[in-house]
Amino acid sequence: MFPLVRYGFGVLLLLFYTTIRAQVDIPELSHRVTDFTGTLSVQQATALENRLAAFEAKKGSQIAVLIIPTTQPEDIAQFGIRVAEAWKIGRKNVDDGVILIVAKEDRKLRLEVGYGLEGAIPDAIAKRVIADTITPFFKKGDFAGGIDAGVTQLMQLIEGETLPEPHQNQSAPLNGEALMIILFGGLIAGFMFSVVVGPVLGGMLAGLGAGALAALLFGMSFAVVLIGLMVFLIVAVRHNGGGNWSSGGGSFGGGGASGSWGGGGSGSFGGGGASGSWGGGGGGSFGGGGASGSW
Repeated sequence: MFPLVRYGFGVLLLLFYTTIRAQVDIPELSHRVTDFTGTLSVQQATALENRLAAFEAKKGSQIAVLIIPTTQPEDIAQFGIRVAEAWKIGRKNVDDGVILIVAKEDRKLRLEVGYGLEGAIPDAIAKRVIADTITPFFKKGDFAGGIDAGVTQLMQLIEGETLPEPHQNQSAPLNGEALMIILFGGLIAGFMFSVVVGPVLGGMLAGLGAGALAALLFGMSFAVVLIGLMVFLIVAVRHNGGGNWSSGGGSFGGGGASGSWGGGGSGSFGGGGASGSWGGGGGGSFGGGGASGSW
């Protein structure tokens, strides 16, 4: 009796483990459009990527498209929840993200809608977008047309929703050459100031000036602060005979203000188009809202 019980329990554990292992892995979020089926051509994916990037820049809301062969053995709704939890599309505390998932071999699709858009896209409307807008194209084999039409309708629905304005980052990405020019310009100014007001005060004035100029051009970041400190220390230490001080040979290649998305409240996109990278969601929350469909 007991050996049979143990055997049965072992079989159940094996089945459970096999089921867990058989789940489709959640792909890494690197683009707004992710196609693992080759359904979209490069031109179609690029055009859609750029449309989604432009819409985010204008409205702030984020839309992502995922095309995979299958979610089996998992239901597409449960798979969609896992994708939403992993990607966190939408701005943090605004939760204005939408994910369109197409499981091509299963002939199923799913819309995951963030909390902040459930007023604009409630479950009933999401189901109509799938059934009335996307599915007719899919039934004719026009997947690019269906996705494009669905995305267009989602954008129209989101446009009618009152949402916080998108964060406009006016600072340019950090540029290594420009930073080096500011550094050397600050050093020259510091040496000139030091002749008039002394090395410490001269270095301080030049460091503040160089840091302020870099911050004005590129926004506040660690690299900008470091530029100001380097100017001050080099001018002050050199004139005071405090030994040789070196930056260690490092160079600035564009960190800080040019972070990748991250979208929404805690990050920004680092480049549009299909060749850019999308580094992750902005912290949007999903509560299971949305709809599923098939064709």
